[in-house]
Amino acid sequence: QVQFVESGGGLVQPGGSLRLSCAASGSIFSFYYMGWYRQAPGKQRELVAIITSGGSTNYADSVKGRFTISRDNAKNTVYLQMNSLKPEDTAVYYCSPNGASWGQGTQVTVSS
Repeated sequence: QVQFVESGGGLVQPGGSLRLSCAASGSIFSFYYMGWYRQAPGKQRELVAIITSGGSTNYADSVKGRFTISRDNAKNTVYLQMNSLKPEDTAVYYCSPNGASWGQGTQVTVSS
């Protein structure tokens, strides 16, 4: 029932930063966790970061120390702050509470 709209992607140079937003059409408070996923061309979708309703977080090894996931339940929005971006971060980024419900995604391209 809840739909998600990802935004904030774009073209950025290596070492740059982007802040992605995931706006839900309904409350995300009931979801135990929300996750950010990404899918690069020719690769499977992978889990990048998760955050629980209590604020606990975990990250893929490839983004630890560079990405930060957060949530604002009042705004029904999940964020992904991405710093020190690398070309290998290029992908379409999605948010999902269960790995089965997806928005349209937002394209992140890291290139010179």
